[in-house]
Amino acid sequence: MEIPGKVSLYCPLVDAKGTAATLVAVSPQGWYQLQVQVRGRIHTMFVPVSQAAILFTEPEPEVEEGLEIER
Repeated sequence: MEIPGKVSLYCPLVDAKGTAATLVAVSPQGWYQLQVQVRGRIHTMFVPVSQAAILFTEPEPEVEEGLEIER
């Protein structure tokens, strides 16, 4: 996963149900920093990691069988 990256945000605190966003950072204090378009303008949003789920819109690349990737 690459940061910044395009994601879908699911967070009941802000009534987000698959909202398109850009993940900018994940803070050590437990916040996702996101950029979200609202009414045609880009806004920065901080949501708690414990209350949100994010899904990267681009799938992980296919890995060739027999090829090991160190993470």
